[in-house]
Amino acid sequence: MTIDSKLAELGITLPAAAAPVASYVPYVEANGLLYISGQISFAEDGSLIKGRLGEDMDLEAGRAAARRCGIMLLAQLRNALGSLDRVERIVKLGVFVSSTGDFTDQPKVANGASELMQDVFGDAGRHARSAVGVPVLPLGVAVEVDAVVQIRA
Repeated sequence: MTIDSKLAELGITLPAAAAPVASYVPYVEANGLLYISGQISFAEDGSLIKGRLGEDMDLEAGRAAARRCGIMLLAQLRNALGSLDRVERIVKLGVFVSSTGDFTDQPKVANGASELMQDVFGDAGRHARSAVGVPVLPLGVAVEVDAVVQIRA
């Protein structure tokens, strides 16, 4: 089964890959790895998913925002590689969660992106991960996720 078939089975339509909003590139390929710059939480309609966990956003909304970041990571991967079938393995995700000082469920928020990678790529989607709470993210978004991906030539 191709990854595109898997996405269709899961009911996932990838958006166009987001353009950088500052002075960086969306991805860099080096030595068989693809480094994807942080992808922020965009809703399906293209609007930003803003908020702060522990303040004005609950855990489920945070998980959904992380999943949307994961969907944008997939869009960037397809843009970089031409086909998601070139993904050998998701190596690592870095998940940044805008949250209050007393919110401690960043790993549960990050599961929104992690579980998506496993749903799409199976065992090759299982990865190392960081889940970090921060006081603010660019444009006021709730979540940002970056990735390191091993690719096939």
